[in-house]
Amino acid sequence: MVSLRWFGHACFAIKGSKVVVTDPFHEKDVGYPTPNVEADIVTVSHDHFDHNKVEVIRGNPKVIDEAGEFEVNGVKIKGVETYHDKARGAQRGKNIIFKIELDGIKFCHLGDLGHVIEEGEAKEIEEVDVLMIPVGGYFTIEPEEAEEVVKILSPKVVVPMHYKTEVIDFPIKPVDVFLRGKENVKKFDVSEVEVKIPEKQEIWVLKWG
Repeated sequence: MVSLRWFGHACFAIKGSKVVVTDPFHEKDVGYPTPNVEADIVTVSHDHFDHNKVEVIRGNPKVIDEAGEFEVNGVKIKGVETYHDKARGAQRGKNIIFKIELDGIKFCHLGDLGHVIEEGEAKEIEEVDVLMIPVGGYFTIEPEEAEEVVKILSPKVVVPMHYKTEVIDFPIKPVDVFLRGKENVKKFDVSEVEVKIPEKQEIWVLKWG
């Protein structure tokens, strides 16, 4: 079984034969409780305070914070360099998209992507089963741009992240803006779900925690 847990913001734990954690934070910086999890691998999309707190993750994990192709304990990871803004990094620097293949499921974590991805980037990413995508705007792509990225990558499951909730005071939009008019939306009352790939694309809104 492979499961996906959302701790809030851009931090997830992908759990299967190994555990991969994305973009960890500390609660004093973000508002969500600090993730309490042990991992084999931690990915860091960019070196900003709300995405790079690798020290909070237990288990002495391998940290991957750069573009390239990696294999750690049978987990294949590809980092694709992108930007945190629409000015090729001039405003907020670079961002790394991570494609993570764990137990036969292809996950893709977009980090703080700040622009609609280009054809070359999409080719590097290739097929995606589960896409973790920022939808709150301001620091990242706007909800409408997120919709474009979903169309380009065509994942089976879309998991929104990096949006406004009751605990975060960043000037970003709530998830409902992205969800407006969408079909096949599944709202969960839990933070962790088993990953079963549907035949038709679904949007999974997880509860943080």
